[in-house]
Amino acid sequence: MTSLKTRITELLGCKYPIIQGGMAWIAESTLASAVSNGGGIGLIAGGSAPIDYLREQIRKTKAAVGNKPFGVNIMLMSPNADDLAKLVIEESVPIVTTGAGNPGKYMEDWKNAGIKVIPVVPSVALAKRMERAGADAVVAEGTESGGHIGENTTMCLVPQVADAVEIPVIAAGGIADGRGIAASFMLGAEGVQLGTRFLAAEECQVHPTYKQLVVDAKDTDSIVTGRYTGHPCRNVKTKFSKKLANGERDGSLSPEEFENIILGSLRKAVQDGNLEEGSFLCGAIAGMVKKTEPAKDMIEEMFREAETLLNQCR
Repeated sequence: MTSLKTRITELLGCKYPIIQGGMAWIAESTLASAVSNGGGIGLIAGGSAPIDYLREQIRKTKAAVGNKPFGVNIMLMSPNADDLAKLVIEESVPIVTTGAGNPGKYMEDWKNAGIKVIPVVPSVALAKRMERAGADAVVAEGTESGGHIGENTTMCLVPQVADAVEIPVIAAGGIADGRGIAASFMLGAEGVQLGTRFLAAEECQVHPTYKQLVVDAKDTDSIVTGRYTGHPCRNVKTKFSKKLANGERDGSLSPEEFENIILGSLRKAVQDGNLEEGSFLCGAIAGMVKKTEPAKDMIEEMFREAETLLNQCR
């Protein structure tokens, strides 16, 4: 079976040019290990988790994957970002992806440690800035993604970023099968990052209610809330997310009240499956996720399909 060799597979040492998104409260050692052992790049989400917990997660993943590559996602606005930046060096993590900020101040130390650095970017301007800062590649993430989103669509963003930088581009947002992977390659990407599809992986440790919401979702079952706070976020439609959207639309919730209500809501979704108070983040592509299955099977199926489609275009 092909592994679709690109600059991403060469750079990261993986069989398939696919990264599992660093989803907060979700991307932990079990899922990351399954993706890496399946030929991709599994990520552990740093978020604002305690450093000792993350150190344990990194060591569990190392033990499970052997010499296969994996990474850690660092949200640069998190209060523990400085400690996490040191931790990935101490634990010899091979790959770091970053979001919500500029990793420039960590770049020299990471590069000296041999870490491959891949920032997630929502715009051409930020992609060019990350290239100048020394990034090895960038993830161009479209608004179809789950969680916090930008405005550009994947279809519009990826080719513009690919034209603007020399480093490899990884497409993210609205990708769930081989068709999405093939389309991303045609747009100029050399790899993909997926989050929502992996929510339905057997190894994903989210609450069963969360997983079932994704599998049962239709094409119209995602909703964006929080635009008026400056932090728009894509969720599965539930009574809770619709309540937030209605409060935003009719003015019955101030931005401050909105932020207070959603505090801790992702944890309530991931750990408790709480439909009344939980934010079930997912991408617009959730309607294409039809079943749970091992991460390895997902990856192999998607790349078989992508290879067939790309061969038809040659």
